[in-house]
Amino acid sequence: MIWAGFLFGLLGSFHCVGMCGPIAMALPFGRSSGWRYYAGRLLYNGGRLVTYALLGALAGAFGQSLQLAGLQQVVSIISGLLILFFLVAPAAFKGRAGAMLGTDKAVVWVRRKLGYYFGRDNLGALFMVGSLNGLLPCGFVYIALAGAISAPGIPGAMLYMALFGLGTFPLMFLVSLSGKFISLKLRGTFNRIVPYVGMALAILFIVRGLGLGIPYLSPKVVQTTGHTTEMSCCTKPGTTAQK
Repeated sequence: MIWAGFLFGLLGSFHCVGMCGPIAMALPFGRSSGWRYYAGRLLYNGGRLVTYALLGALAGAFGQSLQLAGLQQVVSIISGLLILFFLVAPAAFKGRAGAMLGTDKAVVWVRRKLGYYFGRDNLGALFMVGSLNGLLPCGFVYIALAGAISAPGIPGAMLYMALFGLGTFPLMFLVSLSGKFISLKLRGTFNRIVPYVGMALAILFIVRGLGLGIPYLSPKVVQTTGHTTEMSCCTKPGTTAQK
């Protein structure tokens, strides 16, 4: 399931181009050449990956608190339902939710800091631009975070989100070099595909949480004594699962 983050990022990276492409193409050192130019683009995308991993830690902490209560399957189903919510919730509702949670003020702060680092003439500033870019509101990232909730613990959730960012890396790096080769029509086509990819991911998490006994896809979780669980997906008829 952790590798689902990479596949989701890879297949949906055109959405990133549409949303964050203008920032990537407007990076400082646009007229520089040589290693400094490429290092700056790598640092920008590296900053995004670091932010995604840190956000994954928060999602993992929430998911781990539920998993410790023996709710592994419930966590997976909740992750799938959250993904579906982010896919179908109206933009107006999301905006009101942001105002109630105070995230709109945080977004103003992030944008102000982005403007500050765009004006700095050093490579570290590009890393900060990428890091702050990862904090901007994005339904695509929210969907990935919903999936990270069911990852195995905080390290697993961080790896899930890091792999998600790695999936977006190739295309975003190319765009940061020169985004003119990607037409608006092509971007629009892939943006229309993103909801279907997200829906498939949501169904995958829900089916996994149902514990249907399908090996590797939807293993059946058997509660045992204490706080341990057994995965019965790979046991043979007439045998018992090993702890």
